[in-house]
Amino acid sequence: MLILVLQPALNWYNRRCEEAKATQGGILKLILIRHGETHWNEERRIQGGDSDIELNDTGLNQVTKLAAFLKNEPITAIISSPLQRATATAEAIARHHQLPVEVDQGLRELRVGELEGISVSNLSITFSQFLMQLWQERGSMELPNGESLVELQQRAWRVVERLLEKHKANPEHSEKTTVVVVSHYFVTLAIILKALDLPLPHFTKFKVDNGGVSILEFRDHGALLVTFNDTSYQCHS
Repeated sequence: MLILVLQPALNWYNRRCEEAKATQGGILKLILIRHGETHWNEERRIQGGDSDIELNDTGLNQVTKLAAFLKNEPITAIISSPLQRATATAEAIARHHQLPVEVDQGLRELRVGELEGISVSNLSITFSQFLMQLWQERGSMELPNGESLVELQQRAWRVVERLLEKHKANPEHSEKTTVVVVSHYFVTLAIILKALDLPLPHFTKFKVDNGGVSILEFRDHGALLVTFNDTSYQCHS
């Protein structure tokens, strides 16, 4: 008797689930990766968008492990900052997927102007804390002869917007699309904060390591951060 009473409700629920599946858009999965280590990272030098430093031996080892870690991901595109520490990281991943690396200037690291190459130890605080000091003292994070984090976030987010538009225009957009975006410390954080609708000064509450993997999933109802700064693969021999 109870089954007879509940059956109409179950039928209605099942129909609604099927309707939701039919109208729901696909998922755009962005795998955000910070490049592997360079000598300047090792020496704790400020490495901005005007320094084109190559990966060191540690960085090359990191990206080899990273590429193996991602080899079974159904990646459809790989986009990179134009700086060689990022493109070398992206190319290592691309070799497992027979995909070209698309270079986008919008993913270039923060231009730090006169601070380029300066040792972080000379600041007596972290570089992130230094930027926050500028914000508090001047109401801006713009660096001398450099750019502000606001400008960086605007150009980096335009890259994401283009990916979202391309995904929606795809006739197969009901499926999950996975795109790798290889960039830098501040670019990665700027994209994550914008996607989650968090204030930009919150960047001081996050830290992204070299080779760190973060994953954003863009759905119809907004973005979800499902992984943040995963470097577990680096522990594997």
